[in-house]
Amino acid sequence: MAQINFKGKSIIWNHHLGVKYHQLIPKKNKSVTDKVNLRDNLIVHGDNLKALKALLPTYAGKIKCIYIDPPYNTGNEKWAYNDNLSHPMFKDWLKKVVDRDDLTRHDKWLCMMTPRLKLLRELLSEDGVIFISIDDNEQHRLRMLMDEIFGEENFITNVIWQKKYTRSNDAKYFSDNHDFIVVFSKNINNFNIKLLPRTKKQNIRYSNPDNDPKGSWMSQPLHAKSGSDKSYSYTFKNGVTWSPPPGTFSRYSKTSLKIAEKEKRIWFGKNGNAVPRMKKYLSKMGNLTPMTIWTHNEVGSNDNAKKDIKSLFKNNPFDSPKPVSLIKRILQLSTDKNSIILDSFAGSGTTAQAVLDLNKEDGGNRKFILVEMEDYADTITAERVRRVIKKGISGTFSYFNLGNAIEMEEILSGKKLPSYIDLARYVFYTATGEEFDESKVNQNKNFIGQSKDYQIYLFYKPNLKYLKSTALTLEMAKALGNPSGKQRLVFAPTKFVDRNTLDHLHISFAQLPFEIYKLAK
Repeated sequence: MAQINFKGKSIIWNHHLGVKYHQLIPKKNKSVTDKVNLRDNLIVHGDNLKALKALLPTYAGKIKCIYIDPPYNTGNEKWAYNDNLSHPMFKDWLKKVVDRDDLTRHDKWLCMMTPRLKLLRELLSEDGVIFISIDDNEQHRLRMLMDEIFGEENFITNVIWQKKYTRSNDAKYFSDNHDFIVVFSKNINNFNIKLLPRTKKQNIRYSNPDNDPKGSWMSQPLHAKSGSDKSYSYTFKNGVTWSPPPGTFSRYSKTSLKIAEKEKRIWFGKNGNAVPRMKKYLSKMGNLTPMTIWTHNEVGSNDNAKKDIKSLFKNNPFDSPKPVSLIKRILQLSTDKNSIILDSFAGSGTTAQAVLDLNKEDGGNRKFILVEMEDYADTITAERVRRVIKKGISGTFSYFNLGNAIEMEEILSGKKLPSYIDLARYVFYTATGEEFDESKVNQNKNFIGQSKDYQIYLFYKPNLKYLKSTALTLEMAKALGNPSGKQRLVFAPTKFVDRNTLDHLHISFAQLPFEIYKLAK
């Protein structure tokens, strides 16, 4: 497989592994819900690389559809490289606006995208799919990068979206009227595309001039432009003899024509003497396979996108939104009614509106996760969703700010080992990604809380002798009691129980973070 090379690739390739987990700080006053939680629709304000890592404990392998609209790297977008790596080259790039004359602008863009795409892939479910809006500035580089990260065998298609329908006669060479949407699956063997529902315009061609009890139909010729060389003629019971015109072939076998005639599926025209044609019933027509060209009439244009947002804000607060109908098309093709959708370059919040709109249309319960790093995350991104909900579309969302990194070094600062509660908070969050509730802790039973999937136990004391002598034994494991339906996740210094026994007791074992022993010298 061909590979793409760029400055910084060897340094950035595994950078996502070293990104620290960060706290997600709930903001009740900015949320639209009675109870802020990570299982709700989410809007996260903060750097999307750190936010994606923070979402992993809760959502790894659970996202059905990802849509992102990253910087196109036109040189006019005023985006800057913001990933703070220790390497001198990245230090030099940090927070400098990437303009068109920057000789390393493509390298910077690829270095920005690489760790984000790797984390996005981890968040996708095995049957998940990612859609990426892009234009000619980076489309070919994106394809090569995606081939490496997702695997070229998982490429689905490259959609052409007609973003403009008027000609730009002042263009230097060609009027730029389209963007691309690059589509990859996580695992092509598990991916299934949805079909598009038929529209009224498509169905209007069907009618029922002969009052056929099978309902409306349209007809098609009995011949085709290609086929076998075995030409034949067929005489129907009404005396009409048919044979394919010169240069064409029969679309049906004699047996098929005989059956169709018996079932009254052959149409001879109103007077009964026209060239015979085959009826195709609307009731038998399935939904439509999507095409790779999406016109503005089908999914909207830039103008529609501006109208969408102007219907919610007096002045257009965002320069380059995408139309709601475009994102709804993506959701129709890729999601079920209970799917989770992620947009980590959320912008004006179009994806959230599309999710809520589609839920209203089909009674779905899809969830959205938006991540936006800019200061307008509250005033535009979240505010748009608030106004959509206020207009009558039911929905909630929990708003989070990206907090500080969760680091053992901070917990272990000072000369003492961390308290039971401090370590409980750390292991609970890193294991579940959910909010830690100190009131649920019962140290006497080593219980620190439960998540959606687990009951969690911590065998720990800030005492070196305890750490060196304590191990999860069969007696301790049985003392946890009978399983309540949830798996038990047990943190302890070590264990003296084999895996099969733990599996039988519905216990998953996790060793305490090794860093706690650094202070025990």
